[in-house]
Amino acid sequence: MGWLRSYLPVMGMVLNQFIYAGVSLSTRLVFSAGMSPRVFVVYRHVLATIVIAPLAYFSRRNSGSYYLNLKSFSWIFLISFIGIVLNQNFFCEGLYLTNSSVASAMVNLVPAVTFVIATCAGMEKVNIRSWRSIAKIVGTVICVSGAVSIALLKGPKLLNAESLPSKSITMASSQADNWLLGCLFLTACCCSWSIWLILMVPASKSHPDPLSFSAWMCFMATLQSTLVALVLEQDPLAWKINSLLEFGSAMYAGVMGSAVTFFIQAWCISLAGPLFSAMFNPLMAVIVTILAPLLLHEQVYFGSLIGSMAVIIGLYIVLWGKAEEVVVLNVKTGSESMLNPTEEVKISIACSKANLEEPLLSAHSPSHN
Repeated sequence: MGWLRSYLPVMGMVLNQFIYAGVSLSTRLVFSAGMSPRVFVVYRHVLATIVIAPLAYFSRRNSGSYYLNLKSFSWIFLISFIGIVLNQNFFCEGLYLTNSSVASAMVNLVPAVTFVIATCAGMEKVNIRSWRSIAKIVGTVICVSGAVSIALLKGPKLLNAESLPSKSITMASSQADNWLLGCLFLTACCCSWSIWLILMVPASKSHPDPLSFSAWMCFMATLQSTLVALVLEQDPLAWKINSLLEFGSAMYAGVMGSAVTFFIQAWCISLAGPLFSAMFNPLMAVIVTILAPLLLHEQVYFGSLIGSMAVIIGLYIVLWGKAEEVVVLNVKTGSESMLNPTEEVKISIACSKANLEEPLLSAHSPSHN
């Protein structure tokens, strides 16, 4: 079963992308029915907290790992606001003004932004003379370019789209203005998501239990998003749930899109780092591009198919570059241990300390046993 364990982070991130795709499609559907995006974000995390908080408490009550100190509280408060409240409100506004295919494509700016931030922070090493670093750079560019082209590259129109009336807080006067503002919202969503991925590394160190960590994030996000909604949403009737579809969508987004995905994301980042997590985001664009025209009758172009292929190619180029880097690290570590047995202990201790700091899969993480 060792081979299966080594692929668990990959399987977890692929599952996350399918869940995110379902959230994107169902959210688009309820927005078209008139549900407020700010209220939707609140209900999503209320339901997520109701589900995950009891699980975290009763499963960890004997160990006491659900308690927070000042440091862990500060980290969770910060990342909840940046990575959940800001991120999801920006995403919902962008989804209002564009469509699910464009939103899922724009989200794929996250790997590029995360790569740049992680490199500047010293969490990702780049050597332009190394084929592995070049592969990661080229793969990231291809991946992001392909994802953006899913929405922007024209060509033969495969299906017609139904226009979605704008209900954003900006209330732009024309469809062109709505489209531009929607892209700006989605770009802001990508920046906040990237910062969240980076901050998750030190934050997960301050509170290493993924289940309790996710429960606290959902609870903090509920309080913060409620305050944001009370300020921005002026219509009291917007808080009313008008259909079973709206409740079901909020339930799915809360339980699966927040509670489950936060737990998986926190666990994968603790093992593999932020860039590894971010590089799976393009898969959501591929899934949504396929399902949106079938389920929501959204417009799609032939260029979307080309973009989907580029996304997959770029994704695996980056993962190949990192996989080769891990192999080299294993060989070097083995050679040093054979030459000087005392160094083996030093290397083991250093690697255990750096386990959460590895930008991608660590050669000494449990996923490589």
